[in-house]
Amino acid sequence: MRAPRAARTRPELPSAPQRQARAVRLGPRSVAALALVSAVGVAGFGWPLFAGPGSQVNAHAQDAPWLFAGLLVLLVGVVAATISESGLGPKAVAMLGVLAATGAALRPIGAGTAGIEPMFFLLVLSGRVLGPGFGFVLGSVTMFASALLTGGVGPWMPFQMLAMGWFAMGAGLLPGPDRLRGRGELAMLAAYGFLAAFAYGTVMNLAGWPFMDALASGVAFDPDGALSGNLARFLAYCVATSLGWDLGRAVVTVVLTLTLGATLLKALRRATRRAAFETPVTFREP
Repeated sequence: MRAPRAARTRPELPSAPQRQARAVRLGPRSVAALALVSAVGVAGFGWPLFAGPGSQVNAHAQDAPWLFAGLLVLLVGVVAATISESGLGPKAVAMLGVLAATGAALRPIGAGTAGIEPMFFLLVLSGRVLGPGFGFVLGSVTMFASALLTGGVGPWMPFQMLAMGWFAMGAGLLPGPDRLRGRGELAMLAAYGFLAAFAYGTVMNLAGWPFMDALASGVAFDPDGALSGNLARFLAYCVATSLGWDLGRAVVTVVLTLTLGATLLKALRRATRRAAFETPVTFREP
């Protein structure tokens, strides 16, 4: 009898990089609605710098928070509905609910303590793995849920929702999602989290800075002042009031990204592969 031949093994070829998962695919309507919300948000945040001295906008400054709050809530709802029509299936809704609940639970851990906010770390990594569309929805929903949890509901909440949506969406727009992995990816995410933490704090300062009493401080918004003077006042306001908070938020985001980022990225990518968001759910008769 012949001895059995040894099985021949072919050398494994390097597999092609996997395509980045997208729980929410942004279509033309979603992009248009998102651009509209962002445009209104830019106007809502930056109107003190756009309005000239003696402008009629400044005359109604006290009404601006309520006007923009109601408008932004409606527009964010339109964006969420449009994105859901373009492919936010049940598996993506489940993933959104889990991550939003986790982010909302993380926010009270360090709220009120030197800017220690681990929620930002989770949103950076989630936006990176799941894409800009999912990141925007996740950031807005997480901030809404955390506001309900911590009792932080007020005219500032729509601004927080929009700013957090931008924050998480930006992580999904970073380059190289299919090839850049390992330490290089963690370094890029840490750098983005550091800069975006300061950007978030600066944007949120714009929402409240115009409504300080001009007589109470030399860094308050001056309705009759020029753009250069108000910019100098605003920078001084940021340094005096929020620099420490923003620095704490940025440092915590960097530390958590570098220490826990690799583990969480693997878990999120494994979950997205198993969820197979782009595979439609079908039911068969037994």
